[in-house]
Amino acid sequence: MKKFTLQEIAELTESTLVGNPNHLINDVDSLENAGSEDASFLANPRYRTSVSQSKAGVICIESTFPVEEGKNFLLSDNPSITFQKIVKILLLPQINSGFKGIHPSVIIHESAEIGQNVQIGPSVVIDKNTKIGNGCIIYPFTFIGPNSCLGEDCVIYSHVTIREKTILGNRVILQPGVVIGSCGFGYTTDQNGQHYKLEQLGSVIIEDDVEIGANTTIDRARFKVTRIGKGTKIDNLVQIAHNVSLGPDNIVVSQTGIAGSVKTGKSVMFGGQVGVVGHVEIASNVMIATRGGVSKSIDKPGKYGGSPVIPLPKHNREQARVRNIPKYLAQIEELTKRIEELEKAALIINNTKTKI
Repeated sequence: MKKFTLQEIAELTESTLVGNPNHLINDVDSLENAGSEDASFLANPRYRTSVSQSKAGVICIESTFPVEEGKNFLLSDNPSITFQKIVKILLLPQINSGFKGIHPSVIIHESAEIGQNVQIGPSVVIDKNTKIGNGCIIYPFTFIGPNSCLGEDCVIYSHVTIREKTILGNRVILQPGVVIGSCGFGYTTDQNGQHYKLEQLGSVIIEDDVEIGANTTIDRARFKVTRIGKGTKIDNLVQIAHNVSLGPDNIVVSQTGIAGSVKTGKSVMFGGQVGVVGHVEIASNVMIATRGGVSKSIDKPGKYGGSPVIPLPKHNREQARVRNIPKYLAQIEELTKRIEELEKAALIINNTKTKI
């Protein structure tokens, strides 16, 4: 395992070192468990007391955080990103596949074009007229369909299916089990109730720096393009239907389902288990809370929640009232009882007056 001095790490992460430049680091760990040769980080001020107690060889902190004498620190505007850079420096070279180059079991069509410094693991199939860009890594048991194109430095993990006419930009990451370009869910029904498949003839375009989580599926368009915008990050077990167009830097969390022909702007965020009906548009900088249901277009930035979604503050107030329903019921029962008692008393008084 290679060791780096703190001076080297500071230069590679573009951070400011406070401490011993010759101290050696070879691993990473949490503040609580880190040892003298481990790097760690503080991302949340709530855990600042852990900094004093930590035995880490270096701690990544914000530039405004007070440093302690006798400890090593790397100062930056975003310690989480600095720490992630250290992870890449120290650990990623160790976990690369042992299969270098193109494995003998790979099946590559004679018309396919393979770039330089490409690594392809066992039992991969690459179909006709496919282009694989420089520096791509393709792990075992992956299928890349005809007329597809991968940009440079893509990482395709095992058991991924990339169907025909799919285009990937540069530095795209597909986690295990991803399916890109499956047929969109489209059928027409005749007068007898029988369903006939509508052919899905379009493609999928995934732009630069997109990462897609395990077992997520993205359907091809019926005629044109399903598009995932640059820098978008998609979690595991997400379903994106045909003709969807996600803007740049979207976040889509696990078990979200986005129906056909939805369009989103920049920096839209979907919490877990969000559902979006088809043919709606969502403006830039919209956040949908977990289990939100989007049934209409959203044209204003902001936070939304509920099903159907409404502005999140209003949704939270309504949820607070829902939680108080037992208290409200008890109050209603008490008031009802008091009204009945008052009505009985009034009836007695009226009867007494009548007799007089």
